[in-house]
Amino acid sequence: MTSTPTPLPDASASGTWTLGGELTVNRIGFGAMRLPQRGEALVETAVPRDRAEAIAVLRKAVDLGVNHIDTAAFYFSPTRSANELISSALGGPYPDDLVIATKVGPCRDASGAWGTHARTPEALRGQVEENLRQLGRDHLDVVNLRIVGTDSIADRFGALAELREAGLIRHLGVSNITPEQLGEAQAIAPVVCVQNMYGIGVRPEYEDFVRLCGEQGIAFVPFYAIAAAGRQGGATAAESPEVLAVAEAHGASAAQVRIAWTLHQGPHLLAIPGTGDPAHLAANVEAGALRLTPEDLALLHGLHHAPEAG
Repeated sequence: MTSTPTPLPDASASGTWTLGGELTVNRIGFGAMRLPQRGEALVETAVPRDRAEAIAVLRKAVDLGVNHIDTAAFYFSPTRSANELISSALGGPYPDDLVIATKVGPCRDASGAWGTHARTPEALRGQVEENLRQLGRDHLDVVNLRIVGTDSIADRFGALAELREAGLIRHLGVSNITPEQLGEAQAIAPVVCVQNMYGIGVRPEYEDFVRLCGEQGIAFVPFYAIAAAGRQGGATAAESPEVLAVAEAHGASAAQVRIAWTLHQGPHLLAIPGTGDPAHLAANVEAGALRLTPEDLALLHGLHHAPEAG
């Protein structure tokens, strides 16, 4: 008797969202930060990932319906660049429905050491052009201005708005920002997405901000939604009993529950979990089909608002 093969997960099960009224993406995407190395990302001593493995993961992501990839020119290890891996794996030509979002602001030199954030029009244009070169494209679908601090972003966002008018960028987003900075950006040019750190037990005070983005038709794209306090080092902390209980009830992993919770916070939430492991990739995509019950959500809501949660 021939057994029926298990169907592959598909990112379309997560639903879709349209960025800027024209770029429709599945709500489960892929974050490329972890792709160039094993272990902790964004460090000079990162251990490069096998090139063939990284390219295979990217191609599998697209095979599983992922059509939203988040990247940056500062995602690299000593011998691997996320952007150039993406170009090698998926370019020539890229799939028609693939949306690649990148970000500018942070700066690393060729050795991997962190430099001064780009704040001038010249520095920001240089970063945009570097992303174009590495990705092998004549325009960028989405560019997020990544911020550190709460000072004015008008000059920096205005510089990117000029590059948008020039045709180098289709849509603009902002990252690691306050509601006030979002309002400042919106007064200059349309904003299609906000990328901020958010997850179960992480910045519960952002709930109103998340809701505001949805009301304004802006995608909210949390980073470190799985890793939480582990940040670029990954999910290193012991998992909470609440998350484990929900995972057991659904026959899922804790990471899948965290992804599903993200998607349950509103139709404008986009998940961008990253991995260099094909099995983890499939599990992340599968999480888009996980439907949490009202009881699950109530339990996780309590954890989200508990002191020192996550």
